[in-house]
Amino acid sequence: MIFHFSIAADDPKRTAMMLAELWRGEALPFPMLGQGSWVAHAGDDRRSTIEVYPRDVALYPGERFGDLRHEPVSRNVPFHAAVATPLSIDEVEEIGRRYGCQTRVCQRGPWFRVIEFWVDNALMLEMLTPEMQQEYQDNVTIPNWRAMLPQVFKITPEGEPIEDAEAA
Repeated sequence: MIFHFSIAADDPKRTAMMLAELWRGEALPFPMLGQGSWVAHAGDDRRSTIEVYPRDVALYPGERFGDLRHEPVSRNVPFHAAVATPLSIDEVEEIGRRYGCQTRVCQRGPWFRVIEFWVDNALMLEMLTPEMQQEYQDNVTIPNWRAMLPQVFKITPEGEPIEDAEAA
């Protein structure tokens, strides 16, 4: 279970406020990791948070919280996260419009839907409404994943290819 994660943003305060709005939570300064960092609190029973750092912050192993350095970084990264929201699709899309974030509802295979929510149009969060959360929880299980691999991707659960009987 994930309790918090961090992202970089062009305007950490604005982004934390937007994320808090998606959760019906609250955004507050996060001075523990540098000037200009903010944190969005969901206010849920897990104490979920997303820390938001300035775009040029990079973390390296160090004594306390890691060693914070300012350096050029790519706007686009392979990181993304599926995040629960109590809001409806329309409410999430409206927040995206107000903050200038691209949004779109997507189907992830036959298993579940998400709202792609592009923070600064560079980092994807998959926002899940209550209905989408149920789809995710019903379908993303270890047994379902094991069954899907050979059927959809033609690999074993160990990652080995399954030879196509017709091609032989």
